Amino acid sequence: MNAAIITIGDEILIGQIVDTNSAWLAENLNLLGIKVDEIISVSDNSDHIKESLQRYIGKKDIVLISGGLGPTKDDITKTTLAEFFESKLIFRPEVLAHIEKIFAWRNVKISEVNRLQAYLPDNCKVLKNPSGTASGMWFEKSGTIVVSLPGVPYELKDIYETSLLPELTSLLKGPVIVHRTVMTQGIPESVLSERIKDWEESLPKTIKLAYLPRPGIVRLRLTGIGEDKYLLEDILESQIAKLLKIIGKDVFSLKDIPIEKVIAELLLEKKILLATAESCTGGAIAKLITSVPGSSQYFRGSIIAYDNSVKNSLLKVKEESFILYGAVSKQVVEEMAEGARTQLGTDYAIATSGIAGPGGGTKEKPVGSTWIAVSGPKNTISKHFHFGEHRGRNVEKASIAALNMLRNIILEINTGE
Repeated sequence: MNAAIITIGDEILIGQIVDTNSAWLAENLNLLGIKVDEIISVSDNSDHIKESLQRYIGKKDIVLISGGLGPTKDDITKTTLAEFFESKLIFRPEVLAHIEKIFAWRNVKISEVNRLQAYLPDNCKVLKNPSGTASGMWFEKSGTIVVSLPGVPYELKDIYETSLLPELTSLLKGPVIVHRTVMTQGIPESVLSERIKDWEESLPKTIKLAYLPRPGIVRLRLTGIGEDKYLLEDILESQIAKLLKIIGKDVFSLKDIPIEKVIAELLLEKKILLATAESCTGGAIAKLITSVPGSSQYFRGSIIAYDNSVKNSLLKVKEESFILYGAVSKQVVEEMAEGARTQLGTDYAIATSGIAGPGGGTKEKPVGSTWIAVSGPKNTISKHFHFGEHRGRNVEKASIAALNMLRNIILEINTGE
């Protein structure tokens, strides 16, 4: 099956927001074996929407639309689709009941414009929105399925997973697609590709490899395509086992999850308490940690010690350490980690001190120069990194590297560095 995705909204076309819905939909359709041929964005204009739809009707198996289903006057997708599919809007009492329930839960009085969201085209299949007031809509014309979804990302995802996915799964025919993910940290994409070159070249024809890099992390996605799901799974597991013999020390997860989730599972399993002392990362590590639900069970807090006086007064870093070695040094970052562990009463503490940029660098300590330390029950270990010249990427790379360093120390993994 093939598909096209249409995102609707002037805010996308003027660059006011970034269209993340298309990427998410494309990835999830691919997991089902549905090939996305085109992705386009159009304005909040009825003629533009109709022209885009007409382009795909009878040519694509599926067209997914996101956006324009809100209650305000600029949300015209529903009325446009009603015109395009030659239908009329009818009252759906079950939809109104759902909307009223949401407003009651929010303790907000329902407005008339929200009541109007219960009027939907008479020839569409309604896809219930578990987390919002805009229902999804399923139409069919000339062999093409057209599905309209809200533009709010979490509502779109909820409708897809609870209503749309079961419908699409029941229609699927053809080859099976199986994915596996290997998450690596601290090894550049070019270095990684060279290291696994022989393994990659020996992959069976049924397996494809994709490199998906982001600052500090390279995600390897292996995709198996064939007729037998269980055979594909066996082949993938066998290939991953071979891969781990080559780069096992650089792998932090065999699941497609962020490193902060890996750390969360590890700290909960080991019943470990953690704190952070952050200078150049400015709280970014703490933000990653606390983004995981339930982090209060293992995270005590963070001291953002940007100024040396704070490092001295709150983390007990010695004045002579600043004078002899400078704030960005092995000695200072280790004292920061030890101070955070003592002051916040935890099993482990992470500390960072560096020159994020774009200014402040010297010949001896250029922009991107960063020290990271982890203090634990046995000892304090520190490591020097050079992340580059981009401030935002330096902070992101340092935060991810710090979490993976903590993971390696807890699991006593010798990276050989």
